Amino acid sequence: MATKKIKTYIKLNIPAGAATAAPPVGPALGQHGLPIMEFVKAFNDRTKERSGNILPVVITVFEDRTFSFITKEPPVAEMIKKALNLQKASGKAGKESAGTLNKDQVQKIAQDKMPDLNTDNLEAAMRVVEGTARSMGIKVQG
Repeated sequence: MATKKIKTYIKLNIPAGAATAAPPVGPALGQHGLPIMEFVKAFNDRTKERSGNILPVVITVFEDRTFSFITKEPPVAEMIKKALNLQKASGKAGKESAGTLNKDQVQKIAQDKMPDLNTDNLEAAMRVVEGTARSMGIKVQG
């Protein structure tokens, strides 16, 4: 059986269960001649139980105008904002604090994000989360 030739990859961040043909999805898929509504329906069906999260998705476009896609865990920054119920982080990291994460929250986010990180060490994953929190102007206690 011959394998399909890959034409390109498209990386997007889309709200789970809420993809539409509007930008960024429509134009990104349209320029490669992909069936936009087919992707929207498949993505929404696959992610409806995770709604409320922004999910990175990697769409593999094949030369015969078919596609496949994988979803990843939400970005660490989104997970931190959700844990602290924030709309947005501090615009002045280091000067203004937007909130405080405790060690348990850091550990939970690190465990949830682990499949997408290039480590299987929980301590290293926690350091990634702590670094992201600091860059967002969020203090880490403990």
